[in-house]
Amino acid sequence: MDETNIVKTVTRKIFPVLVLFGFYLVSYGHLSPGGGFQGGVVLGSALILLCLSQGIAETEKRFRYPTLNMIKSTGALIFLGIGFLGIVLGLNFLTDFLPTGEIGSIPSAGSILLLNLAIGMKVGTGTFLIIHTLMKFIPGDKNGNQY
Repeated sequence: MDETNIVKTVTRKIFPVLVLFGFYLVSYGHLSPGGGFQGGVVLGSALILLCLSQGIAETEKRFRYPTLNMIKSTGALIFLGIGFLGIVLGLNFLTDFLPTGEIGSIPSAGSILLLNLAIGMKVGTGTFLIIHTLMKFIPGDKNGNQY
């Protein structure tokens, strides 16, 4: 696939904005619309945009498949760990065991912020890895260039 300089330049400019917006959605999900899932999809979409504009090989140099797979697994383990920590403390699974703060501040929702971070890690990397794996099966020409 032939990439133009315009697509590469626009991607280079918009990629950090998408990543920042994804982190904003994840971290403020308990105060405003958003959350771990929505922020994770934005983060995954930013990586997919980078993959589509720069190519799979160039993206793999920056974001290695095993590293992203480890982040995805870590997000799931953190989510389960927070859930089981409630059981260890004598409460129900996923019961909020952290103290709640002042309404409107970042740490005001107890363990929901931690759950949003874990879900954002899992969904963001999972979204990208699904599309990345599917893109590996796109046929190319005899020189290995993908269409």
